Amino acid sequence: MTNSQRPYGNSRTPLPPAQSPADGVPSPRTNSKEDDRPAPSGRQRDAFFDNAKYLAIVLVAVGHAWEPLKGDSRVLEAAYSVVYAFHMPAFIIISGYFSRSFDMRSDRLRRLITGVVVPYIVFETAYPLFKRFAGGDPQQEISLLDPWYLTWFLVALFVWRLTTPIWKLVRHPLPLALGIAMLASVSPEIGNDLDLQRVLQFLPYFVLGLCLRPEHFRLVRRRWLRIAAVPVFATALVASWLAVPRLSAAWFYHRDSAQELGGPWWAGPVMVLATFGCSLLLTACFFAWVPGRRTWFTALGAGTLYGYLLHGFVVKGGDYQGWFEPAALHTPLGAVVVTVLAAVMVTALCSGPVQRVFRCVVEPRMEWAFRRDAAEPAREPGRAEARRPREKVNA
Repeated sequence: MTNSQRPYGNSRTPLPPAQSPADGVPSPRTNSKEDDRPAPSGRQRDAFFDNAKYLAIVLVAVGHAWEPLKGDSRVLEAAYSVVYAFHMPAFIIISGYFSRSFDMRSDRLRRLITGVVVPYIVFETAYPLFKRFAGGDPQQEISLLDPWYLTWFLVALFVWRLTTPIWKLVRHPLPLALGIAMLASVSPEIGNDLDLQRVLQFLPYFVLGLCLRPEHFRLVRRRWLRIAAVPVFATALVASWLAVPRLSAAWFYHRDSAQELGGPWWAGPVMVLATFGCSLLLTACFFAWVPGRRTWFTALGAGTLYGYLLHGFVVKGGDYQGWFEPAALHTPLGAVVVTVLAAVMVTALCSGPVQRVFRCVVEPRMEWAFRRDAAEPAREPGRAEARRPREKVNA
C-alpha cells in the first residue's frame, strides 16, 4: 500500500496540465521522478494514467471475449455487466481530461485527423472486409456512416473533441450534457448513422473529464477509498447477479433508446441518470485501485489504441472460426482460461513491435497532406531551433 498522502505511489509531483495527444487516446505527461525516460514530445508520461489505460483496455478485451460465453453462466453475466458499467466510462473520462487544452489550432486539428479520422476510415473499411472474407458474409457492406463493432469510439472521440470549446464556454456543462443524453435516450428517430446514440449518451463522461482537475484524481487515490472499493465492487457483483434475469446489460451499451430496448419512454432518462451514477461510482473505485508507480505494464499504456482497434480481429475471428464453441470453455475453468488468453492477447497488441508495424495506419504522420503552418515554429521554438541547419565552423 502506498502512503495516503502520496497519491501517485512514491511521487510527490502533482498531475500535469492536459496535453493534446496524437493517437486519439490520451497520452498524459508528467515530471515524475519515477519515469525519467523522455516521451516523444520531450515531456514525460504519467504512470498513473498509462496504468489506468492499460487496465481498462484489458477489461475491454476480456468483456468482448466473455460475450460468447456469458449466456451459460449467471455469474459470468453478472461480472460482464459490472465490467461494462465502468470500463468505457473510465476510458472516456480520461479522454475528456486530456482534451481540456484542445482548441481549433491547426496542429491540434492535424493530430485529430491523423489520430482519429484516418484510423476510423482504415478500420471501418477493414472490419467489414474481414467479416466478408473471414466470416463468410459476402453481403457485408462497407459504410463510413455505420460504425461497426469497435469503431464507434473514434467517431465519438472526433465529435467530442470538436465540441470541446463549446463545453469550456458554457456555464454548467455537465448538467447540459446529461440533459442531451436523456433526450437521446427517448429519441429512437436518431437511428444508427455514426452511432449517434452512443455519441450522445456517453457524452456526459467526456464532459466530466473536461471538468476534472488534478486534485480530483488525487482524491480517489486515497487509501481509505481503495479499501472502500472492495465492498463497493462486491456489492455491485451481488446486485448484478440478482438483476441478471430482470435487467439487460444493453443499458450500459448506450447504443439504443428506451423504446428500442422495450421500455417506456420515461425509462430512458431514469436509466441515463442511474447508469451514470453507477458507472461513476465504479470508475472511481477502479481509479482507486490503479497503481500510481511504474509497473511492468506502464509502458503498454501508450499503445492502448492499438490494442483497442486490433483485438477485435482476434475476437471476431475466433467467433467466426468456432473457437468459443467447445464445451470445455463453457465451464468456470474455461471462462478463466478465456479471460487469461484475452488479457495476454491484448497485452501483446499494445506492445512496441505491434505499434511499429501498425503505426502507419493508427498514427500516420501524413505531413504531405497538410499545409505548413507559419505560426507553428513560433509556438514551438525548441522544434524550430532543431530544424535550423547548423552553421559551419571554420577550423
